[in-house]
Amino acid sequence: MNLINVVIIGIVQGITEFLPISSSGHLVILQNLFGINEGQLTLDIFLHIGTVIPILIIYWQEVKDILLLKKEKRRLSYLIIVGIIPTGLMGFFLKDFFTGLFSSVLNVGFMLLITGLFLYLVEKFAVSRKGLADMKEHNAVIIGIAQGLAIIPGISRSGTTITASIFQSFDRESAAKYSFLVSIPVILGAGMLELKELLDNGFAGTNWVLIITGAVVTAVTGYLAIKYLLHVLKKGSLMVFAYYCWILGVLIIILAGLF
Repeated sequence: MNLINVVIIGIVQGITEFLPISSSGHLVILQNLFGINEGQLTLDIFLHIGTVIPILIIYWQEVKDILLLKKEKRRLSYLIIVGIIPTGLMGFFLKDFFTGLFSSVLNVGFMLLITGLFLYLVEKFAVSRKGLADMKEHNAVIIGIAQGLAIIPGISRSGTTITASIFQSFDRESAAKYSFLVSIPVILGAGMLELKELLDNGFAGTNWVLIITGAVVTAVTGYLAIKYLLHVLKKGSLMVFAYYCWILGVLIIILAGLF
């Protein structure tokens, strides 16, 4: 692991975690096509930290109100808890199945095609007319299931949660806000599990310069990615991401077949 690899991983993690193009899918592509991977459990943990930071910055007022148990945010807090339950259950019971999918770049290609299809369908057929105040428990459960499916490399977490919201007639701003807020406990939970393993193994051989660099690069690129996605949701179309997923998916399938 060297500085260039860490910077590349940080950039890819920050951009693809928030844009609807699958961070796990791009990680598998890096691993298989370019021989780049995290390589260190410590780096994994700090990438999670770097991923959460831009969400906290952009949605700090909502996060602060939730942490302070503000009355007007108690309903949203409850719905976030409801949303993470199916995600956690899917991660716990299907962990081995999902882990096995990371060994095949061909799977990533096909899953990217599916992610692109989700984005295409939501642009063509979804009608937005509800806000977060209209969200019910079953809406949160459906979004939580969508988030759980995003453990599959090639299926985008932001893509599935946002499209699951919009398909249920929520406006795009509400869809993005809930998507990012419900991701915070999931990302932190994954980081805590890795932290436990790290504490068991110790910090021997850790290059803290590389680790901090990876987290900072992830946070900066992640912030820019969220801002860009919010702009697209407000004034543009998700079709650009659908085309990207389709093109990349087809290329990966072809390359996997050749090599």
